[in-house]
Amino acid sequence: MFCRTCGKEVPENAEICLNCGAKPLAGNKYCQNCGAETNPKAVICVKCGAKLKHIGVGKDWLTAVLLSFFLGELGIDRFYLGQIGLGILKLITFGGFGIWWLIDFILIACNSIRDADGNKLQKH
Repeated sequence: MFCRTCGKEVPENAEICLNCGAKPLAGNKYCQNCGAETNPKAVICVKCGAKLKHIGVGKDWLTAVLLSFFLGELGIDRFYLGQIGLGILKLITFGGFGIWWLIDFILIACNSIRDADGNKLQKH
């Protein structure tokens, strides 16, 4: 990811940018792919064409686990994570005939899956 203040690359879990000392989430918005400054409301970087990630708080982990366990065969867990296309596909196939449901449940329980914006699920 890139610092939103100076545009320099910083580690994904950095609390501050080592170049300018600012918090990576503060300041202008920069493309996480090429580092170009972008419009704060932009969805795609006009320089490189990459989809911009909306850095923020991810969905609740416990909610995702419960939805996956009880309604995962209907794709409700994927809808909750903002992955509409996968939710529809999972709904049509009844959770990949149970196999996809089980795999998703394990991935969510191990917190190895991210929401549609690329944010990790948050344990509270």
